[in-house]
Amino acid sequence: MNPVARPPAFQDAVIIEAVQLIEQAGPLDDAQAMREAASAHADGPARIAARARILGQRIGLQDELARARHWAPWVLLALVALIVLAGLTLAGSVVGNSERRINVVVALASLLGLHLLTLLLWLFGLVVPLGAFNASFGWIWLALTARVAGGRQGQTPLLLRAATRLMARARLLPWALGFVSHAIWSLSFTVVIAALLFALAFRNYTLNWETTILEPAFFVHAVQWLGAAPSWLGFPVPDANAVLSPLAAASGQRAWALWLTGCIVVYGLLPRGVFALLCAAVWRLRRKSLRPDGSQAYFSRLRARFDAMAPRHIVDADSGPALRRMPAGLSDGEVGNATVLIGFELPDELPWPPAEARASGAQVLRIDGSAGARRALLDELARLRPRQAFVACNAASSPDRGTERFLREVMALCGECRLRLPGADEAARRRWHGWLADAGLDRLLITEGAETLS
Repeated sequence: MNPVARPPAFQDAVIIEAVQLIEQAGPLDDAQAMREAASAHADGPARIAARARILGQRIGLQDELARARHWAPWVLLALVALIVLAGLTLAGSVVGNSERRINVVVALASLLGLHLLTLLLWLFGLVVPLGAFNASFGWIWLALTARVAGGRQGQTPLLLRAATRLMARARLLPWALGFVSHAIWSLSFTVVIAALLFALAFRNYTLNWETTILEPAFFVHAVQWLGAAPSWLGFPVPDANAVLSPLAAASGQRAWALWLTGCIVVYGLLPRGVFALLCAAVWRLRRKSLRPDGSQAYFSRLRARFDAMAPRHIVDADSGPALRRMPAGLSDGEVGNATVLIGFELPDELPWPPAEARASGAQVLRIDGSAGARRALLDELARLRPRQAFVACNAASSPDRGTERFLREVMALCGECRLRLPGADEAARRRWHGWLADAGLDRLLITEGAETLS
């Protein structure tokens, strides 16, 4: 991925991505925005960001994004409140029965079952993208924020899609949504543990296990295996006698209670807290990658349009034009393997395409100079990103501003651009060489012959 250089702020990146999504349905009227962006900034990335900001302001994207940022913490607080109530309800279901008997196996499964399942799905999704993060607390938070801030008809869902595309491209989506989910789970377990400890501290409960088909030895081994990790933190593990005793003594009941609490801490609270911190660290490391993908044809077309808006001059003997900078082409990492041969405003009597083009395998294009044909050809070049582009011009014609503009646009969309002058004599070649020097395109090579199509 070749991102738009110098990463913009995340808000600007979201606006750029959102404008790109809008323009997938058709280009916006951006003539004024292009002019303002070109006059305010000198480099392509800043111009693209400025154009997106101007269009976004006109559409209302910035206002929608501001509303979303305003509502996001309140939606998160409401979601946290619901999770706290759910945690209290879950703790109450464990210790709130009238008989004051707790089946430790059932309690452990009810408190950790859903948590472990969603945690395993999240871990698996880091390796194999599941496309199923819609069920996580993080995605629920984003979706609720979009609904509250923008409703069904607003632009907030579009901004949400733009933000998630940016995070997915930077491989940050599972980490960003995971941070919210892990933080909410951590808070939920904190509430559950606090409620459980309060109930066990001030009420008398009998903790045991029950079975119909399993051997008692299974529970002995299970308790020892599950209690190994909590024991590293000082939580006691009931011995075999306590496990096999139908009604353990008070000391045995205390060991059962602390064993249950330790399992919730070690297998519930700690993993969620550690993964929340890990997600935050990954976000800090990769957040600079949250930028649009500048290698896409959409941004190549915008750069070419901005390059074409550079100040022009009339090329004649007495105008005294100043030399201008050569357009920068695509780097080696940006180009493909295609070679294109373009016929620009060639007369009908000139044979086209040349015979050597068929043998070389180059893709042959031709335009008559009209605005529609020029835009279609530039779009095709932005899609192909050719390694070499050969532009054939009528040697007998006089190059003008339109020719210069077209050559600059082509040079911005390929790795190397060369000029071909079919049937040119020495006088024509000297005239074109002089014009290229005056136009600031003196490094544009004039080539001819089949050997140049490689």
